Amino acid sequence: MTGGVVVITGGGRGIGAATAVACATAGFDVCLCYRDNSEAAARVADQCVSLGRQALAVRADVGEPSDIEALFAAADGLGPLVGLVNNAGIVAPAARVESLDAERISTLMRVNVVGAFLCAREAVRRMSSGGSIVNVSSRAAVLGGSFEYVDYAASKAAVDALTVGLAREVAAAGIRVNSVRPGLIETEIHETTGPDRVQRLSGTVPMGRGGQPEEVAAAIVWLLSPAASFVTGAFLDVSGGR
Repeated sequence: MTGGVVVITGGGRGIGAATAVACATAGFDVCLCYRDNSEAAARVADQCVSLGRQALAVRADVGEPSDIEALFAAADGLGPLVGLVNNAGIVAPAARVESLDAERISTLMRVNVVGAFLCAREAVRRMSSGGSIVNVSSRAAVLGGSFEYVDYAASKAAVDALTVGLAREVAAAGIRVNSVRPGLIETEIHETTGPDRVQRLSGTVPMGRGGQPEEVAAAIVWLLSPAASFVTGAFLDVSGGR
């Protein structure tokens, strides 16, 4: 058992939902946020409660600073914050760089980068007794996202820089900051870049398949837990070798 509250952004589906359930299973209370699908988020929260933990689903768009502040205020009502999973993110339809416009890039950066920074800020302000932040990046940060979403890859590279820089800033305060970089994972986000994307590209994965959200969640929960007590500023690729 671990105890304390973990905030999970984008917790209503995919990796975020799997992480919420894994956190509850590990003994954390959970405050998850969602942007659109309240029913899916409520089901995730109910599943966490069925595991004997407190859980709350809060509507919040991490692209809006006021929503982030409201999310953390809601989490305060559950108890002391010990963890943040910076998971919320968006991706736009596949496109080459020469066809991108400023609005697309700005929207993506506001959610994926500014939102992650502001959530980390709110978490650090509350972790007076230490804690753990896990940023959900992407292997795209390393691979570049060519011909599909270089802007998304760039946003995740920024999250990687946040991981390294913040880890060094707050280590002395007992706060650990790490990053998980998923590869091709069976989630809805891939629908944005075309149908059956994971299946189409599974041949590029040395393990020969896409991953499952639960496999990423297991890595996240390990980084949140005391088992990773001497791990900070690190990157854990969950990508089947890709």
